[in-house]
Amino acid sequence: MAAMTGPDTNLAAKAEVQNLNFYYGEYHALKNLNMVLHEKNVTALIGPSGCGKSTFLRCFNRMHDLYPGNRYEGNILLHPENTNLLSREVDPIEVRMRISMVFQKPNPFPKSIYENVAYGLRVRGERRKRYVDEKVEQALRGAALWDEVTDRLDDLAFNLSGGQQQRLCIARALATDPEILLFDEPTSALDPIATASIEELITDLKGRLTILIVTHNMQQAARVSDFTAYMYLGEIIEFGVTDAIFIKPKMKQTEDYITGRFG
Repeated sequence: MAAMTGPDTNLAAKAEVQNLNFYYGEYHALKNLNMVLHEKNVTALIGPSGCGKSTFLRCFNRMHDLYPGNRYEGNILLHPENTNLLSREVDPIEVRMRISMVFQKPNPFPKSIYENVAYGLRVRGERRKRYVDEKVEQALRGAALWDEVTDRLDDLAFNLSGGQQQRLCIARALATDPEILLFDEPTSALDPIATASIEELITDLKGRLTILIVTHNMQQAARVSDFTAYMYLGEIIEFGVTDAIFIKPKMKQTEDYITGRFG
């Protein structure tokens, strides 16, 4: 049973997870999850490897639809219109425009810096050059990369450093004006300087959108998140304000994990 440490109920909810179960074929990976993503806040998912963090994250943008045999039960409601993201009537492509994702390792496309950022707009059928130019610049500025690439937009994205490539992937995610941004271990492949840059960027971005981040790094969760959920074996054990989770957790399982006695 998950313990709630009293998140501020005055904050607006951007998404609400209700009785979410997920199955890889017959394997029951996520078990009756309930959680609120607060608007323009950062929520971190922590827990040992294999506990279901990335599986949970990928439910939000329907990534599991790409593989046969996967099955959702329950709801993920996107507010304010109360759209159930898991409904069969909802187009998963449009879900991925509204809920963008940044992966563990930088994954730029074999295209120019410009075309990487413009990709989502092209998929949407956007052909107005001035509009695309504006959105590309806006996204690169939002990812704190514009000043570094403004004179080399036609260069291949692979020519960028690892940290720059990850910020490019963030810019690509921002270009479609998502409402929620998902991060799956976004700094695990980066050096400490690039990691600090991405963490600073996450803090800046939360003023514009809602962020859900999976991280194995508890110090990172403590630095960047407003709320934290501790997961174990496909369940949310405890969820609440990050400071409360790290300073005075209510569940012994959470305390054992945070203090290094487990996991």
